[in-house]
Parts: sequence; C-alpha cells; structure tokens
Amino acid sequence: MTNQDRREVLKSIESLRVAISARSIPRIIGRLMETQLTLQQLKVLSSVVVNEAATTSALAEDFEVSLPTMSRLVDRLVKQELVERASDDGDQRVRRLRPTRLGRAVVAEILGARPELGIDVMDGLSLDELRALETGMRAVSRELQALRHGAVT
Repeated sequence: MTNQDRREVLKSIESLRVAISARSIPRIIGRLMETQLTLQQLKVLSSVVVNEAATTSALAEDFEVSLPTMSRLVDRLVKQELVERASDDGDQRVRRLRPTRLGRAVVAEILGARPELGIDVMDGLSLDELRALETGMRAVSRELQALRHGAVT
C-alpha cells in the first residue's frame, strides 16, 4: 500500500465516521431525553466515573463553580444513588466521591452507547462484514490501549 493509498483510505474512513456519527445522533438524543439528569449532573457523574477519587472541592474547581453549588449537585446525585461519598483511606477527614454501580451503568448507557453498533444494525451485515468489522475494532482497541499507556505501536 502506498502513502497515497493510505491517505485515500483514511479520508474515506473519516467521511464514513462523520456520516455514521450524524446518523447516530437521533439514537443518542433519545437516550439523553429518557434520563432525569440535567446536563450538568451528567457531566459531573461522568467525571466521577472517570476519576473515582474525586472530591467535591476538586470538582467545583474543575467545573469552575462554587463549592456550595457543587455540593448541591453532588447531593442530588447521591440522592439518586448514582454517587456515594466515602472516607479517604489515608485521611478520614476527606470524603471521596465514587460512582455506584447504577452511576456507572447510566454513564455507560448514555455516553458509552454506540447506536451505530446496535443489534438492529449488526443484523444487516453479512458474516464477512462482521468479521472485517471485528478485525478493525480489535485494531482500534489495541491502539487506544497503547495510547493510554503512552506506548506507540
């Protein structure tokens, strides 16, 4: 494969990625509309899921809001059983925020959803297409893992 061939394939993939993303928007919005979370609550919950050792004060700083504002927001997430406060192992005065199982599930369902890979879409693909998709997804997963650990493959 020449560099020109590679550029053309990458350009085609980018065009397809944009088209798939655009066609997936109605499915993603549908999931967002079904939740009772505000956008700000969803953002904070997502942050807690990603950074399980977060504190309310650190979140207030990250989101550039006052500590009382973030405390009320976290209180609502705790009340909905999406987040829990836990004592820090090293300093009992510090309260860490941890996502509950439900909190992780909500984030996975809404933000981790890949509607373009839903069973209704997959059912329309041939076995050869499914195998090719699997190969490509494994390669993307491998590269994401390598990037996460600072390695370059």
